[in-house]
Amino acid sequence: MPGHKGRSLPGHPALAGAYAWDITEIAGADSLFEADGILRAGESRTAALYGSADCCWSAGGSTLCIQAMLARMKAENRRIIAARTVHRAFLNACILLGLEVTWVMPRSGGLIAGAYDLSDFEQALRESGGNACVYVTSPDYCGNLQDVGALSTLCRQYGAKLLVDNAHGAHLAFLEENRHPITLGADFCCDSAHKMLPALTGAAVLHCAEPCGMEMKQYMQLFGSTSPSYLIMQSIEAAMGWLAEGGTECVKAAAARAERLRQALPQFRFIGDDPLHLTICAAGNDLAGRLRAQNVECEYADSTCIVLLLSPVMSEDDFLRLTAALSACTPHPAAVPPALPALPEQAVPMREAALSTWEIIPVEKAVGRICGPVQVPCPPAVPILVSGERITQDWLDLMRFYGIESLTVIR
Repeated sequence: MPGHKGRSLPGHPALAGAYAWDITEIAGADSLFEADGILRAGESRTAALYGSADCCWSAGGSTLCIQAMLARMKAENRRIIAARTVHRAFLNACILLGLEVTWVMPRSGGLIAGAYDLSDFEQALRESGGNACVYVTSPDYCGNLQDVGALSTLCRQYGAKLLVDNAHGAHLAFLEENRHPITLGADFCCDSAHKMLPALTGAAVLHCAEPCGMEMKQYMQLFGSTSPSYLIMQSIEAAMGWLAEGGTECVKAAAARAERLRQALPQFRFIGDDPLHLTICAAGNDLAGRLRAQNVECEYADSTCIVLLLSPVMSEDDFLRLTAALSACTPHPAAVPPALPALPEQAVPMREAALSTWEIIPVEKAVGRICGPVQVPCPPAVPILVSGERITQDWLDLMRFYGIESLTVIR
């Protein structure tokens, strides 16, 4: 890299290895968005490992993959039908691209982890007038998996594309039953390698069910940095090599250990479909504090649940220590969130609302106002209201339940 020449700063020995491997597009290193050398070869090996027709590496996380998927749908002039359980990266991409969304609401549960009915997607497809796509998050933050196989069959019936935010599911292809979205019929999906596999933050893969990787790179380069991190790309290559050389067995072993952990803790109510999402239905904030005192850090916690993400690099000792830590805790009952209100009025297009002048006001003064730019922390980064929606008392009650005290509205 021109600025540091591979030399670490004095007094920062922990970064010495990073500086040495942090390179730029020098001869032989290839160029991510125009890859035709070692990077493209690595992507081909990744696609073969997962069984996808093609894939693109991302040094910008699943966010960049989501942007590219939606840009492709805009180029095809497809209407966007989305399950409401979305990451804010989806909303931001829609705003940047000027896309409006037809929302499908969960029948039960909440916005962080809701249960959907296939008939609601079919109704939305039937009303779309054709040339649509369906977008779902699977797994969601609690590890619930959508019926991607049934959704893909439905989409084919209506000539629609199926897009899956599989950011938390990079390991799903290597369980005893392959549950990766591409295997189940999705047209595109994104995997965040850093969430569930041993890769650096920002490492992700965009999978395609058809050989269109180089085309998708043209959409990725609209949003991605012209200097993607080679450290992140090397970590993708290392993680994929680890999987190919025996890491897939570690995924299966972790799933088996996770099941034994659940069996050893009958006092807890576990929810979710993915074995590596350890989601407990309990007063999560309280439980998170007691686990933190035992040097166990959770992924997410609120008054309804706590989520601990397990990893295939965890040892048997790690699982035993986690089991012991949980055994020392008595779960308190989970709070019950208010029922989801009816979908609010989209008073202003999302893009217009997000790019309008705005102000932050207390929630008690927000009834009747219009939601501006969405500000929601990660995790879970799942918005309650969407830019441009008119705020009602029912939705404010839901915000208060999750501890939101102020929000951004159009001025």
